[in-house]
Amino acid sequence: MSEARVGEIEVVRSKSSQLILQVAGGAIFGALSTVMAITLKPIIDATRIANWGIAMFDPVSWVWIICFLVFGPYAGFISCVTGSFGLLLIDPSGWIGPLFKFCATIPLIIIPYLILKLWERDTTNSLKLKNPKYYVITGGLSIVFRIIVMIFMNYLFFITYWGLENLNYATLPPFFEIFGLKEITGKTAVLIFTPIINLYAGVLDLAIPYFLVFGPKLDEKFGFW
Repeated sequence: MSEARVGEIEVVRSKSSQLILQVAGGAIFGALSTVMAITLKPIIDATRIANWGIAMFDPVSWVWIICFLVFGPYAGFISCVTGSFGLLLIDPSGWIGPLFKFCATIPLIIIPYLILKLWERDTTNSLKLKNPKYYVITGGLSIVFRIIVMIFMNYLFFITYWGLENLNYATLPPFFEIFGLKEITGKTAVLIFTPIINLYAGVLDLAIPYFLVFGPKLDEKFGFW
């Protein structure tokens, strides 16, 4: 059994009811992320980086992380899965973009949960993640893991799907010219750009949901985990 406080009313939930709430929450937020992606598609597409397909503004994964922080890890995972399938409806790359989106976001949910679970085995809940120190530490490690995964994903697709010969056509985005990196291409371009864009996106994916959930104290109002 678990306890949660909603306003001044103390609510006791069984494990089965908690699981039902997480499944429902994950499905609802996954659908919500799809609606957001469809609604904001013109804005998201306008910020996509040429030759990479990555958007500088993409709040879809923010919804998945918010779901995780409010409802728990199972809900976060479900929202990632259902939301990724929803992206198949609109992503210009077909199934590749949603797959990369899923692989980039899921570490931000799984890694913090596993670290906290191993760190203090007695309890793992949103109260731990609300602690800025825990959030920064686990979030930082999850971003490092995300970068490693995405470097691997890029090379895997160059070898199997895009064709290794196309790796030579990988170039840094135009704004890297101000750093004197205009001529860098191929493997070096991937090794430079992949960590930078995933660091940028990872920080946004974690920071914005943190303030949206813990700022107005949604975790205390709902207390799902």
